[in-house]
Amino acid sequence: MECSVDVFVGNTTVIDPEIYQLWVDGNSAHEAADVLQKRGILQQWGANMDLLMSDVLDHYRTFHMLEKTLHTPLKLTATGEWTFQIDGDTQQLLIEKYYELDDVVVREVLGKKLSSRHRKDLDEVSEKTAISLRSCRRQFDNVKRIHKLVEELPGHIVNNIQHNFLLSTELSRKYAAVVFIAVNRFETTKRKLQYLNFSDFYHCAHQMIEHWSSTSCHATSMRNQSETETEIETDLDVDRGFLHDLREVRILLDKEKELKHLVCSQLKVIHLLN
Repeated sequence: MECSVDVFVGNTTVIDPEIYQLWVDGNSAHEAADVLQKRGILQQWGANMDLLMSDVLDHYRTFHMLEKTLHTPLKLTATGEWTFQIDGDTQQLLIEKYYELDDVVVREVLGKKLSSRHRKDLDEVSEKTAISLRSCRRQFDNVKRIHKLVEELPGHIVNNIQHNFLLSTELSRKYAAVVFIAVNRFETTKRKLQYLNFSDFYHCAHQMIEHWSSTSCHATSMRNQSETETEIETDLDVDRGFLHDLREVRILLDKEKELKHLVCSQLKVIHLLN
């Protein structure tokens, strides 16, 4: 009985960014090969489909082995990591691409409990957003993983995410907004909020983090506190004093229409003056 075996030997892990992006996007190996074929890679390299398929499968095997390490990026970049010999720039590409977020997907899971029940509903999210189910699951699991790790950490959430997951500032800020909304259980699914996209919630979340959180409201007073006391401060907690003051504003809810009219009038005046 004849047996055909493909063998690849090397001591440096080779990452093809184009194939990696196709894997991150949730394409199967066959789907990725078809995409590459349509892009003209066979003509470019003078190869045949069997060779392309073999190469894609080899890359996919590497990506699947890497995935467990990508769940804890610090292990990938740790000194003494010999399983995958990858240069620093490639390591950063692997991590950043793996933790990429699609705003339309995040909007669908925003404010929902990160439970296995909601993970099972991701096929509906995939259908609605036209993002592959594998990609939706990857993004959901990444949000859940980051949420679980940084939820109890003191200090600034963006810094905590950057330190533990080695993400860029912008991507860390995206995850920070999602975690902040989840921890504080803000309502995002009401019908009158459906027209809002993720960028709207992102802006609001960071305004609250920067102006209403415990770390922002106590920035001055913390300078006079002991180190032990300041360690419990976190961006994820809305300042208690601020919440207490909000009670006095509740009376305005009884005059919502009048207040809305007054605010709009003031905004028109400001707009005309500018």
